[in-house]
Amino acid sequence: MKHIRITVRPELEPSPSFLEYLLTSPDVTEAHAIDWNRGASVTSTHLYGIDGDAERFGHLARQTTGVESVTLSETDERVSYAHLELQDEDVPVFGGVAEAVDRSGLLVRRPLVYRDGTIQGHIIGSPDVLQTTIDTTPETIDVQVEEIHQFPSATVDPTTRLSERQQETIETALALGYYDTPRAATHEDIADELGLAPNTVSEHLQKGEAALVRAGMAGLQSSL
Repeated sequence: MKHIRITVRPELEPSPSFLEYLLTSPDVTEAHAIDWNRGASVTSTHLYGIDGDAERFGHLARQTTGVESVTLSETDERVSYAHLELQDEDVPVFGGVAEAVDRSGLLVRRPLVYRDGTIQGHIIGSPDVLQTTIDTTPETIDVQVEEIHQFPSATVDPTTRLSERQQETIETALALGYYDTPRAATHEDIADELGLAPNTVSEHLQKGEAALVRAGMAGLQSSL
C-alpha cells in the first residue's frame, strides 16, 4: 500500500462559481472539504469548513445548476460550515472526480484543503489503484504527486499533515527565531512578515504544532 500527497489544480473556467470562490477569492483564507458522501444515488452530500465569507459562498452555490440545497452555520464566527447537496452529473467537476475516486481499494483522507487555486490532500491505496485513479481524473483537473510513502509507516513526513498556511507560518517562525532560546521573535513579528493578523498567526502555530506533536508521538509509539 502507498500513501501519497497530491495537489489538484482544477481549471477555473469549467468549475462552478462557488468552487472557484473557495480556490481564489481573497475573502477566503482557507477552506476544508471536511466530509462527503456519494452513496448509491446521483445526489452527493458535502460539508465544508470556510475560513472567510461563507455567505458569499452560499449565494454562489444556490445559483449553481445542480445544487439542490445549501445550509450555512452561524456566519458571525470566523469559521463557518456549509452543507451542500448536489447532482454530480450537473456539476462536472464533482461528477468527474467522484468517478475517479469512487473505486474499491482507494481511501481519500479527510479533510481536503482548498487554498491558492489548489486542492491538497492525501490518498491511500495500492500502486495500481492509485495510478488508475490519477489516469482517469478529468483532463480539466491537473493532478501532481508531491510525496509517496509506504503505508503504514512511521517515517511519513509529519509536515504532510499541515495545511500550506500552517507550514508557511511555522517555517517563518523558525526563520525569525521564534523557537530559539531565548525567543527572538513574537507573533506580531511573524504576522508582519506574512501580512497576517497576530491572532491568525497564533491559530496557525497552535494547530500546526499540535499536528506535528501528534505525528511525532504516533511515530514513537509505532516504533516501540
